[in-house]
Amino acid sequence: MFRFLLVRIASAIPVLFVLSVVTFAIIQAPPGDYSDYIRSQLINQGGASFEEADAQAQAYKIAHGLDKPLPVQYVNWITGIVTRGDFGHSLFYNKPVADVVGERLPRTLALALVCHILASVIGITFGVLAATRQYSWVDSLLSGISFLGMTVPRFLMALIIVYVLVFHFNVTEINSFHSARYGGAPWSWGKFVDLVKHVWPVIAIATLGGLAYNMRVMRGNLLDTLNAQYVETARAKGLSERTVVMRHAVPNALHPLVMYQGVVMPYMLTGEIETAIIFALPTVGPAIVGSMWVGDVYVTATFMLVLSVTLIVGNIIADMLLAALDPRVRLGGGADA
Repeated sequence: MFRFLLVRIASAIPVLFVLSVVTFAIIQAPPGDYSDYIRSQLINQGGASFEEADAQAQAYKIAHGLDKPLPVQYVNWITGIVTRGDFGHSLFYNKPVADVVGERLPRTLALALVCHILASVIGITFGVLAATRQYSWVDSLLSGISFLGMTVPRFLMALIIVYVLVFHFNVTEINSFHSARYGGAPWSWGKFVDLVKHVWPVIAIATLGGLAYNMRVMRGNLLDTLNAQYVETARAKGLSERTVVMRHAVPNALHPLVMYQGVVMPYMLTGEIETAIIFALPTVGPAIVGSMWVGDVYVTATFMLVLSVTLIVGNIIADMLLAALDPRVRLGGGADA
């Protein structure tokens, strides 16, 4: 198993390099850069003439190396990451990209992990209940919840919640993680409760979408597994239905959901993008959209690189979980080693 892990990590390095090259090229593909944003701001808000704004934009472009060829910009960026841990300088925020990522990534990870855990636990539980009570009112109710979670757009649910909170409950602080009085206060139970009051809509919306997928997959897989021959054999041995379901059917029905964890980690970080934008929360999603809008290429490239890392790490974790869940994978890995 350890050898398998080392091989996966080693093979991830060239994949990550290729992803960084492709990502940087795609980001730079559209015409224009941050100097164009500066030019438009000087003209529209600063009242400068086109010639004056263009001169300042060109000077800014040269000073920050935006006039250099794309391969040179990429080499400078990736060299700084490898040799100095420097992800570049954010042109829009006017501070190191590492600081921008460091401010938004931890809170986004915490928020996404909570949503993912809730969606997995509730979704799998609902899937087991629906499959073991097929065509009953429980199955119909849970399937209806799943249908709504997969079909209703997240931004629509967010807009409805914002409308209800603002116009019916007179809530004014919905664009931050904390109220003003808890902004710089040390952590306490009151601050935690205040945090929950601010982020529960995002958690509820993201959890609903995730549990809908998990429930549908779990229900379908478990229904197929319950008709398998080894399950019938377990029943014929006199085992209780609960034991048959939980010890024999459910572990095998979980395989597709375990493999899904390999691609869910980037989705965890960006899946809240619509809700976070509507609630104006300072998380990764709005930062990616905003940096792409103004041409802050190093911020966008770094966030996309982070998503690539999470995709690779997620696939490795999924393989390890599948090996722990399925003895056949462990035996196969041991034989290969």
